[in-house]
Amino acid sequence: MLRFEQYLEEFNNAIVFQDFLVNIIVVGLLTSVLRIYYIRYGNSITNRKRFSSNFMPLGLTTMLIITIVKSSIALSLGLVGALSIVRFRAAIKDPEELTFLFLVIGIGLASGANQSLLGIVAMTFILLMLYISKMIEGRTEFKSEDKLYVNISTDVNDLEKINQILSETFHYVELKRLDTLGSGLDLAYICKAKDIQEIEKAKNAITALSELTTLSIVDQPDLIV
Repeated sequence: MLRFEQYLEEFNNAIVFQDFLVNIIVVGLLTSVLRIYYIRYGNSITNRKRFSSNFMPLGLTTMLIITIVKSSIALSLGLVGALSIVRFRAAIKDPEELTFLFLVIGIGLASGANQSLLGIVAMTFILLMLYISKMIEGRTEFKSEDKLYVNISTDVNDLEKINQILSETFHYVELKRLDTLGSGLDLAYICKAKDIQEIEKAKNAITALSELTTLSIVDQPDLIV
């Protein structure tokens, strides 16, 4: 009983409530900023708003776990045992999603270890470098809200011809996925159109490739799960 009371006293002394409160605020702010950046500049065509809504709870949970286990070796070993039982089956559709999840976990780890300043500096530097990289590539404009998800299924195997048709019609074209069918191609593009006339022109040109060609155009690929 004496050892248990001594353990509780050591545990309470190891966690300073003021620091814990500051860490929670820091994680909340950093993950919120990261969420805004990911929605605005992310490359994934999945639902970025829905996916990034997990950033804050993941960061806060990571911070809470590290705050608790850092004060006790026994708790650390218990955590390892618990995680060996848990199986995470969430599908990661894009490597970029995994990268941002690791960044969120890193923020939680830094704050949980009372290194909130390090987390702030690191995330600021990382996001700044990512933004500069996108400016160099000229891709920051691409993330505005006038994108189209274009899916083409055709028996025509001339990829260059299809790319040429889309490039002559839309002012932005990016091939995101290519699947080879038994006698043709299934293509997924992200495009940007200025008006409905451009979409009509693209529809006519693509469907004219063959009778078996089908075209699907969806506004706002952020809504795609």
